[in-house]
Amino acid sequence: MFPQRNVSPVLPWMLRLSLSFITCFYSATVRLNGTVNRSLVSTFEYFLKRPENPKPVHGVITLDKLIDSKRDLWFRLFIPTEFPSNDGNNKLPVIIFFHGGAFTFLSPDLIIYDAVCRRIARKIPAIVVSVNYRLTPEHRFPSQYDDGFDTLKFLDKNNFSGLPSNADLSRCFIVGDSAGGNIAHHVTVRWASKASEFPKVKVIGLVAIQPFFGGEERTESEIRLHGAPVIPSVQHSDRHWKMLTPEGSNRDHEAVNVFGPNSKTDISKLKAFPATLVFIGGFDPLQDWQRRYYDGLQSFGKEAYLVEYHNVIHAFCMIPDFQESFLLINEVKRFIWNQINSNNMFRIYAEETQKNY
Repeated sequence: MFPQRNVSPVLPWMLRLSLSFITCFYSATVRLNGTVNRSLVSTFEYFLKRPENPKPVHGVITLDKLIDSKRDLWFRLFIPTEFPSNDGNNKLPVIIFFHGGAFTFLSPDLIIYDAVCRRIARKIPAIVVSVNYRLTPEHRFPSQYDDGFDTLKFLDKNNFSGLPSNADLSRCFIVGDSAGGNIAHHVTVRWASKASEFPKVKVIGLVAIQPFFGGEERTESEIRLHGAPVIPSVQHSDRHWKMLTPEGSNRDHEAVNVFGPNSKTDISKLKAFPATLVFIGGFDPLQDWQRRYYDGLQSFGKEAYLVEYHNVIHAFCMIPDFQESFLLINEVKRFIWNQINSNNMFRIYAEETQKNY
């Protein structure tokens, strides 16, 4: 029924085996009644966690900061200790990062995300705030977006220890991959609608890395790439959308189909909504929805830039086997510092990044 060829680039056998195991494991923890065997997940992830490290490791220290113990809302702070001055002073931008995991799995202290955020902090360089938001199905929409927005409010108060004096909250960027990219968009929309209420936190850029979007429609890429790594089927995505959205909702819910028939926010009226950089992978079944997101931003009159890597799968940014995972950080770095230094540079930037890799 579905084509089985060319659903993945040629991958090292160990990587393919690892991806298959991880996908099968997490899928197996979701019960038929829509709940998750959280004890099994926690036991597995226990061996994959990395503790905070207040002493520099590869030029970055990490600190865990609690926001709300009742909902286990906290973030891991990544602080680079060695960096050049990028614009004539020692001020560093602040990146608020949201991890992926289909809204249901993973956390900032897992090795994969600790490594990614550490690399971002060092290479940009920037202060990175990696948010531990509540997971589905125990916590449905809008819990994840509430947690993200409340993190911004917590940062705006700036009354906690650990945030270095050179962290420039007036130059914040919201970044997320997969489900985190979805959260990044919705949190940015919330901030932009209430930007005047934030005296310190100013969001000047959004980076959506293969954002997890969808809808009732079955797109060409979802059908063609049936059997792809990480997101092997539309049923796989459907299950997580059902665990996120309120009972009785379909996949055109505003959380899923952001510019769809049930969207409640006209972002053309949000003057504070920042420039956005969107990444797409050629072997990602979600690529059609991601491209529609980019097109939607432009149709609402927002600055949007698109980078597509043809030969990568979903979640490639966490896989060092892909050279593109390193190219991505360079693109993010260029976007961030161009946004900081001069809006006039965006014309040049757009010409350079509207290309395929």
